[in-house]
Amino acid sequence: MKIIISPAKKMKTIDDIDMDCTKPIFLSKTYELLQHLQNLNYADLKSYLKCSDAIAKNTFEQFRNMDLDKNTTPAILSYSGIQYQYMAPHVFTDEQMNYVQQHLYILSGFYGLLKPLDAITPYRLEMQTKCPFSLYDFWKDTIANQINEPILNLASEEYAKVIRKYRTLIDVRFVEENGKEKGVYAKMARGAMVRYMAENNVQSIDDIKYFSELGYAFDSKNSTEKIFIFQKKLSS
Repeated sequence: MKIIISPAKKMKTIDDIDMDCTKPIFLSKTYELLQHLQNLNYADLKSYLKCSDAIAKNTFEQFRNMDLDKNTTPAILSYSGIQYQYMAPHVFTDEQMNYVQQHLYILSGFYGLLKPLDAITPYRLEMQTKCPFSLYDFWKDTIANQINEPILNLASEEYAKVIRKYRTLIDVRFVEENGKEKGVYAKMARGAMVRYMAENNVQSIDDIKYFSELGYAFDSKNSTEKIFIFQKKLSS
């Protein structure tokens, strides 16, 4: 079983980590992509990113001066979005970190596919960005072909569809009491589910049905073999 999750826009570097890091498997393609991005002028990059002037200027300088071998942090510790806050990998035990290194993949528009301990440098490039080519076309089936086990999908659709076209996914949805999914709460639950799986050494996809954190419970009535639904428990 493999688990896929999305990255986060916000990233950080940590200088004093004493960990044995690994190297991203598609680093050669990342170099190829970086060379293309470094050749873009500021106006073009800003138009592709569709962001503010401040973010565009920072990203332009980031890519222009980027060295993929420097200023690196283990991937799972470098992202600082809501999902990662609720995952809390900075307090993982060695056993829990080993679990995610074996089972978890982080999807990335820039790196393609990352293991938690892969050493990466901060970047800003969402999978849906066109620069001007589509990153889905750039990666094609490269990412999907790397995963040969059943895939539990805890990623957003923006990232999941880079694999969905080629492989069957088991989707997990976190819905509220009204049956609708709210983005922020779903991100929180995805992070909490990864932490739950690491803490309990979950080896079977069916065993995630016991997840009951943040008020969610498995909805067996509305779930299928390919879609696991967790619904917020009704308030008493």
